Amino acid sequence: MTLSELSSKYRKSVSTIQRRLSLMRRVHVVSKHKDVTVQMDTTYWGRNFGLMVIRDAVRGKILWHKYVRHETVADYLEGVDWLEKNDFTVYGIVCDGLRGLFQALSRYPVQMCQVHQQRIVRTYLTQNPELEASRELLALSRRLTVSEKDAFMEALSTWNRKWSWFLSERSVEKATGKTHFTHKTLRSAYLSLKRNMPYLWTYQDYPNLGIPNTNNALEGTFTDIKSKLRAHSGIKKANRIRFLDEYISRHYY
Repeated sequence: MTLSELSSKYRKSVSTIQRRLSLMRRVHVVSKHKDVTVQMDTTYWGRNFGLMVIRDAVRGKILWHKYVRHETVADYLEGVDWLEKNDFTVYGIVCDGLRGLFQALSRYPVQMCQVHQQRIVRTYLTQNPELEASRELLALSRRLTVSEKDAFMEALSTWNRKWSWFLSERSVEKATGKTHFTHKTLRSAYLSLKRNMPYLWTYQDYPNLGIPNTNNALEGTFTDIKSKLRAHSGIKKANRIRFLDEYISRHYY
């Protein structure tokens, strides 16, 4: 509801409604379920306002959240440390490929969101690549979420054996005489898959932990929150935070 609608419904002036809203304070309810597998990610409104969330992957509850300008490894570790200090036992973590995050969370089984990996490959190769090698790698990445570990790794190795000569091609800069890899984006897409491979199959390596292979459920939570806030897109940052705190508290704690 808008301020004017609240004013009409409760027969209070707009200024009174604003004053009472400004007195709202966040109440953080700690979940009673302490054995968790968690999903973590950040969503943004514009460039400098993000909502970082750690979510119980089984129960769908938000365990911890923070407002950030940009996501950092230190912020995620702050959330994990909060879980530990509040007696949570974390059996596994699903996250994206933020540089340094896998190493920082190495004491846990870590699953990289396979959809994030697909997006990384698509960003490098585009939706409709011209090169045959790129089209084949893109098609292979699209099977990531429905493949078995051994089958996918064998398919990627087969692709590499077929196209390794192509990945190694180099071009010469006429101005400087220096050489560089000719197919940089294709090479980057392949190396991204190869580098993240140890974290793409954790959910299959630990089948008893119930680790999801994607963050799709968390993305759904973000979509729900954003749809509710969209009606108030013009509100100030402080009121946006109050709205988010209240909505998360009522629906996701």
